[in-house]
Amino acid sequence: MTSEFPPPTDHSAPTGAGVDLTSRAALVTGGGSGIGKACATALAAAGATVHVVDRDADSAKEVAAEIGGEAHVVDLADPAAIEALPTEVDILVNNAGLQHVAPLTEFPPERFALIQQVMVTAPFLLMRRSLPHMYAQGWGRLINLSSVHGLRASAYKSAYVAAKHALEGLSKVAALEGAAHGVTSNCINPGYVRTPLVENQIRDQAAAHGISPDDVLTDVLLTRSPIKRLLEAEEVAAAALWLCADHSSYITGTSLPLDGGWGAN
Repeated sequence: MTSEFPPPTDHSAPTGAGVDLTSRAALVTGGGSGIGKACATALAAAGATVHVVDRDADSAKEVAAEIGGEAHVVDLADPAAIEALPTEVDILVNNAGLQHVAPLTEFPPERFALIQQVMVTAPFLLMRRSLPHMYAQGWGRLINLSSVHGLRASAYKSAYVAAKHALEGLSKVAALEGAAHGVTSNCINPGYVRTPLVENQIRDQAAAHGISPDDVLTDVLLTRSPIKRLLEAEEVAAAALWLCADHSSYITGTSLPLDGGWGAN
């Protein structure tokens, strides 16, 4: 079957190029698909042992098998389940998340709370568990997958925007506390990334508005982005890998926009 989406251009950097993570252990949440899978793959290619955390058992196991990592089937909404995850982690990638779109006046409170639990409380708990190991060895990397919505707002995304803004603050606090121990903490702020979820959203909007998927992409999703294409998950993973390198050890407490110029517009 022919896809209505043009094939992605290969914008990915050579996976693992110039970064040696041999003997390092990484934990990636939401590692079973999308950005998480790309990060897990890039870190493993650089030599790291990767713990792939996802609530989808099949996806977690499949990715772990592909990269020689270890799968952990965990629902991050459950604080008790987080206690089963390893603590001797040198690189923590907080990536897992979810979305719900609705006006504030109609936003379900339980959905709002769930999004904060998964996207703010879980990263806090994971940092709290992994930082003692990082401090003890004098090296560590906290990489928090935020969003352009961690720096800017969009209507109808109150829970997601609030969670990403909170993650930005948490990351900065971790940067201040970790600096004396050789631990850096940074956010990566992607715009719209090519994932099955986003492509499904494009199809749904195209059908609802009677326009082509290409028009949805350029005129709806990317209306504020000067670069009119989706970001590839491998590009995000390349940024995460770059933040793990020794030459990035002076970079901490930052937010790295990968937004195609959205924030400048």
